[in-house]
Amino acid sequence: MARFETALARLEGTESAVAFASGMAALSACLLARGAQGLRHVVAVRPLYGCSDHLLDAGLLGTEVTWVDPAGIAAAIRPDTGLVMVETPANPTLAEVDLRAVARSCGTVPLLADNTFATPVLQRPAERGASAVLHSATKYLGGHGDVMGGVVACDEEFARALRQVRFATGGVLHPLAGYLLLRGLSTLPVRMRAASATAAELARRLAADPRVARVHYPRIGGAMVAFETHGDPHAVIAGVRLITPAVSLGSVDTLIQHPASISHRIVAEGDRHSSGIGDRLLRMSVGLEDVEDVWRDLDQALDGGPAGRGAHRARPAAHGDVPAGVSASAAAGGPVPVPGPGGR
Repeated sequence: MARFETALARLEGTESAVAFASGMAALSACLLARGAQGLRHVVAVRPLYGCSDHLLDAGLLGTEVTWVDPAGIAAAIRPDTGLVMVETPANPTLAEVDLRAVARSCGTVPLLADNTFATPVLQRPAERGASAVLHSATKYLGGHGDVMGGVVACDEEFARALRQVRFATGGVLHPLAGYLLLRGLSTLPVRMRAASATAAELARRLAADPRVARVHYPRIGGAMVAFETHGDPHAVIAGVRLITPAVSLGSVDTLIQHPASISHRIVAEGDRHSSGIGDRLLRMSVGLEDVEDVWRDLDQALDGGPAGRGAHRARPAAHGDVPAGVSASAAAGGPVPVPGPGGR
């Protein structure tokens, strides 16, 4: 476990890292560590992972949350504010925030940035002003769908407080999980670049497809793609054969899910919609399969599955096209170019 923590801290550019049994255990420890100092108020930006949202909103650990957009962070900070929390790119809309601007708005309050989707391959939040960096290590850091874990990269002072919470609450990472996570880090750059290249090409094709209303793909790239269908999103999920309908993400296999009824069903409908999580939104975690195989499966699923074969086939966008239907997020604003197949 210690070797994994050391390696992750080096990748994120922080003094220390503290590993936990899951990403939610890691987030809980951050809230408890700050709450123990009487700092139970959290300022947070939606969207967040559904369970993170619920943990904050329900006050299960004695926290009180104020939800704001990035421009409202400074005004929401109080004397008892212990953390400002953001996730970028966010789950599931892939909305991005300007971490440097957010960090300036935080003043002396620590900024906790969830970096699960980007990983240190695509961005290092500590270099942009974040005080602590959160990962669900179950996802890309492990990378093979066979381990659960969480980790917080931070300075040594906060790490000491997190270790105390970990000891007291039992959220310790299993030694075998530590070994598997260290193994995952050794292939992380190769996996991220390969999956990101495929995801960028799929986003390009989806953006040119009349069966798709909108595509969300982050400016920094990555292996996650979200898109809104004109038709029934559940029919798309029912129609895939190579792609796996499943929760989680970041494995070597391409996964697809419907956030409004799965990962974010615990978030109130009004809050989901106001943060961009519509009822026709699908979230896809792109794996390491050949891009043509994934597209072929997605294409026939958009036609209604095997029974719909022979219907419309959309023209894949040429490599040089700039897809006007791709949006980074409301925070980033407007259509953006999608990185080419070479990845980042």
